[in-house]
Amino acid sequence: MPSTTDTAPPSAATPGTGLGAPPAPDDPASLKVVPARHYARWAAAVAVIVLVAQFVHGLATNPVWEWGVFSDYVLSETIVQAVWVTLQLTAYATVLGFLLGTVLAFMRLSRSPVLQTVAWTYIWIFRSIPMIVQLVFWFNLSALYEELGLGIPFGPVFWSVDSNSIIGTMGAAIIGLTLHQAAYAAEIVRGGVIAVDHGQLEAAAALGIPRLRQIRRIVLPQAMRAILPTAGNEIIGLLKGTSVVYVMSIGELFYQVQVIYGRNGRVIPLLLVATAWYVVLTSLLSVAQYYVERRYARGANRTPPPTPLQRARRFVRTLRAAAAQRNQPVVPLKTPGVLGDSR
Repeated sequence: MPSTTDTAPPSAATPGTGLGAPPAPDDPASLKVVPARHYARWAAAVAVIVLVAQFVHGLATNPVWEWGVFSDYVLSETIVQAVWVTLQLTAYATVLGFLLGTVLAFMRLSRSPVLQTVAWTYIWIFRSIPMIVQLVFWFNLSALYEELGLGIPFGPVFWSVDSNSIIGTMGAAIIGLTLHQAAYAAEIVRGGVIAVDHGQLEAAAALGIPRLRQIRRIVLPQAMRAILPTAGNEIIGLLKGTSVVYVMSIGELFYQVQVIYGRNGRVIPLLLVATAWYVVLTSLLSVAQYYVERRYARGANRTPPPTPLQRARRFVRTLRAAAAQRNQPVVPLKTPGVLGDSR
């Protein structure tokens, strides 16, 4: 007896649903995936590579650079002594400038209108006057004050000394750089202190912690995370700004380079000597800034990212492990035996 249910033959199945059938046109599997091609990006990369290659080729082949003269002077005794003077000016102005700037910052944050006005006026004046003008002014301080002394204000002077004997050329440069730097350091420190949540001070005051300890142990450690990036940039700018003291005939790096190329006429290679030293010193300051920022970021980042040196060591260990694995002898796998019939 024939079945009442008729089944369609395989050839009459719905297209696209059987095995081996081509996908439907609107099926995502039928779409061809083509990666995006960034032709403009490739063209820009090629253009940059060509320009860099031309610059490097010019450095190597252009005789005007006079690399022989550069190698003769880059480590000469005169240049090394000038670099030491530059470092001294930078160190003194940085330490004294930030100490004075910190005092000015807290004067601006105080509730005393007198302290606020004095600090604001100082910052306004010393940020308005160019550094070179300040340096020349302090260099000629003896023309304004022939003697400096101690005594009763608006009264007799008990002890005095000649201005030139107590403030020499180097002292005038340090004073000018320090006072100029303090105006900018004050705003950097004030910005970092403002960035600290005010609730931290309220909690410390509720615990009975003295005001000075609040600033030293609570405010400043947290403010350092906001202070350090800008302060590092300011110190690097100060390092390069010490070249302005050439107007005072101080034997820092740029002044000595000027003296040397004024005698032998080798302007380009001597300027390259100064450039190389400034790049080296700036790079060292940038590395120091990176590690100091990393130290003060420990409270915010419990697991700080690895340093470039740690990444390099990890990469070397990976290469060594891969090389050791390749050198290990290959042990052939044992083929299990076929058990016979135990009948």
